[in-house]
Amino acid sequence: MEQVLKQAAKTCPFLHRTSAATLRKLSTSAAPMHPGMNLAGKQTSALLQKAAHCPVMSKAMQERALGTTAALGAPSKSEVVKAATVSVGINHAQAAMPTSHAVNGKPFDYEAFYNEQLEKKHQDKSYRYFNNINRLAQKFPMAHTARLEDEVTVWCSNDYLGMGRNAQVIESMKRTLDRYGAGAGGTRNIAGNADLHLRLESELADLHHKQSALVFSSCYVANDATLSTLAGKLPGCVIFSDASNHASMIQGIRHSGAQKRVFRHNDLAHLEEQLKAVDPSTPKIIAFESVYSMSGSIGHIDAICNLAKKYGAITFLDEVHAVGMYGPRGAGVAEHLDFEHNARNTSLTDPTVLNKVDIISGTLGKAFGVVGGYIAASASLIDMIRSYAPGFIFTTSLPPVVVAGSLTSVKYLKESNRERQMQQLNTRMLKARLADLDIPVVPNPSHIVPVLVGEAEVCKLASDQLLSEHGIYVQSINYPTVAKGEERLRITPTPGHTPKMLNHLVDALETIWQKNGFKRVADWKNEGGRAGVGEATPKLVEPIWTDEQLGIQAQTMGNHQTAIMDAVANIGFEASRTVNVRA
Repeated sequence: MEQVLKQAAKTCPFLHRTSAATLRKLSTSAAPMHPGMNLAGKQTSALLQKAAHCPVMSKAMQERALGTTAALGAPSKSEVVKAATVSVGINHAQAAMPTSHAVNGKPFDYEAFYNEQLEKKHQDKSYRYFNNINRLAQKFPMAHTARLEDEVTVWCSNDYLGMGRNAQVIESMKRTLDRYGAGAGGTRNIAGNADLHLRLESELADLHHKQSALVFSSCYVANDATLSTLAGKLPGCVIFSDASNHASMIQGIRHSGAQKRVFRHNDLAHLEEQLKAVDPSTPKIIAFESVYSMSGSIGHIDAICNLAKKYGAITFLDEVHAVGMYGPRGAGVAEHLDFEHNARNTSLTDPTVLNKVDIISGTLGKAFGVVGGYIAASASLIDMIRSYAPGFIFTTSLPPVVVAGSLTSVKYLKESNRERQMQQLNTRMLKARLADLDIPVVPNPSHIVPVLVGEAEVCKLASDQLLSEHGIYVQSINYPTVAKGEERLRITPTPGHTPKMLNHLVDALETIWQKNGFKRVADWKNEGGRAGVGEATPKLVEPIWTDEQLGIQAQTMGNHQTAIMDAVANIGFEASRTVNVRA
């Protein structure tokens, strides 16, 4: 019975947090009479009353009541556990919540409700732990933890290019802070619409070859506000959403009230099949991403734009993890697909992939290194969202100091390819080194390095060991961000990671893989593959950035890693280098 009690305490939040003394007191104290609570015509105990509100216990008690005519007395703690075992196969953490935590007219027990919700997270291993990480601008990509003297190397930041510590960005923010102060003063239509905001929007529109742009407080808000407003206004609109779309897009679609059709990730045939099923005259939006941040996969931008034209739809492309990173001026993957042409031309009418996309959303908080989000599209679309979207209208404007930093960063990366190239070269080198060790990396053509672990607890263990034993910070990525069984370490190299840092990371990963017996590519292959790792017939993945674009010289002798190292040496990386950014 002791073992059963221990098991029940693990799965039941109430038993887990309630002492034996409290349970004895509840079992011997009578509960007030209440209709429906007296299961056998007699006064019930406070413990039995508690049990009646439990989805597991209530079912067990009903079964017991049907099976006996004996009056129910006050149960002991062991009887409570026995009753719970009647409901075999019911996972308490996943059972439906009671409709109310109010008992006999008493106020709702909010704290109990909060704790039960948190217990669900603990039970399914999706509870999120937040590390104390403080990035050091002068030591990028280093950070200190809770203690100033404990420094670690950050390998999972979305400040992909180190622009958060760029000297020109910081200097422009200092000047703006001195001139305009800390805050914006209100929403855009009241007191927060400054010349800096207008200049930033003009710069972003030019970046994406669009007529206009609109800046939001974050790209989550930009996606939610734009999709909910646009789809909600279009009569009878149907949204076609990639199955791997970001939560912000899913939320915007949900808020719109429009009909949603989900197509399998990057499955063009499935998308077309769904488009065919909708009347040609019905307004349609195809919502998808360029770089899917947890897998590193790339959306079929050109093909989806062609399908949109064929079936009378418009496209909404999220370039959040691509802006600043791809293209000759950092406009994203859509620009990169016509790299040479866009390096010379910025016309809005040329037949390029970038010009085919109707609406582009991006962020100022990742590769651009600051904070905020935006959309770029036709002037009329932008004006409509500006006029109707609550997420824009009723949100305090980004402070001028933030806008100034963003403006400087966008201008800087329009003129400098060095940071992008260095980031890609470091990514290539890391992927090659891990492949040599049979450490599983989800194959993709982008700058993301997802190292497959496959279990939530094991993935957390790997992250903890990297931090505590090797001074390396890489956050574990678990459900619901990724599917269960596909938990991973998401690594993002930057231009600031040196060869010494890269060697240290690779050695640390190999050490913990050996120490814990984590699965390697061969192990995943024996299991039939997972998340693209260990497939019987692996697909050939070509990086978006070509060798020529990265300055990698073809070698007749030696290996590809040597060529990458040569390219790194030729480019070099100086975080404080100066690019002529016009004010």
